[in-house]
Amino acid sequence: MGPRREVAGMANQRQGDGAVPLWQHRPVGLVGLGLIGGSLGLDLQALGADVRALVHRESTAARARERGLAGTVSTDPAVLDDCGLVVIALPLDRLLAPDPALLAALPGDAVVTDVGSVKGPVLEAWGQRPGIRFVASHPMAGTAAAGVEAGEAGLFRDRPWVATPVAGTDPAALAAVRELAEAVGGRWLTCAPADHDAAVALISHLPVLVSAALIGTADRGGEGPLAALVRGLASSGFADTTRVGGGNPDLGTLMARHNREALLAALALYRREIAALEQLVQAGDWPELHRFLHRTHDLRPAFLEPPGPASQELPG
Repeated sequence: MGPRREVAGMANQRQGDGAVPLWQHRPVGLVGLGLIGGSLGLDLQALGADVRALVHRESTAARARERGLAGTVSTDPAVLDDCGLVVIALPLDRLLAPDPALLAALPGDAVVTDVGSVKGPVLEAWGQRPGIRFVASHPMAGTAAAGVEAGEAGLFRDRPWVATPVAGTDPAALAAVRELAEAVGGRWLTCAPADHDAAVALISHLPVLVSAALIGTADRGGEGPLAALVRGLASSGFADTTRVGGGNPDLGTLMARHNREALLAALALYRREIAALEQLVQAGDWPELHRFLHRTHDLRPAFLEPPGPASQELPG
């Protein structure tokens, strides 16, 4: 079964309560067709949705049309007219300082959500805008690719999609975003914005910097006569542990800039773990090192296959 049929099958399994999801009976607008926007466009069209996309450059629009990322692609904000659900899939800097033309083009009754990797700053920028039914959300799915070539079908399948509703969040708007997330295979979660930002600092933003540091360490440690050998011996283990560090540098910098305090706290914790491991190696305490590695061996599956229902509200 191909990716498009699998996505459609998941949507069919989730229907049955008689209500038609917003994405099925109104056009869906995508603002940005990079990895997240482009992947959403592919999946939603596979489900039969009317997808309309707004991009910044005509060259991007032309390539997006060639790739079939949306039914309609334009640089004119008017493309969002009549959209019932609009997903803002822009880089954090453009998300946090939205173009006035974009704000003016958003339909008054539309549900608007984002896909940004920090939620506190996003809610400050979007949560209090009058007339906008905004839901802060974040699909935890990605690759090292970026731009209009990056979108791929099935990206969100079995991946967390978290929302951070606050006191003023419209329950119907929240439900509409949940329907969208689950339609493309996402595992729906909700939590408080501050808890989200602290969590992603530990499991998303910190790994980017740690992975980048590993690449830099291998480069500096392998200087001179070792350079060719270090690169020649690098294989699947090095590839696995450095994938996110070799990703989009703009995205990594923006994550650090806009989640600075939580990331600094995560870096401090990581520094203590590294120092403890260094002490064990210096002391030759192999039994204690083995116990440490045994513990992390047992812990890892819980991070990759979290227990619990497919959709849940997390404490906080």
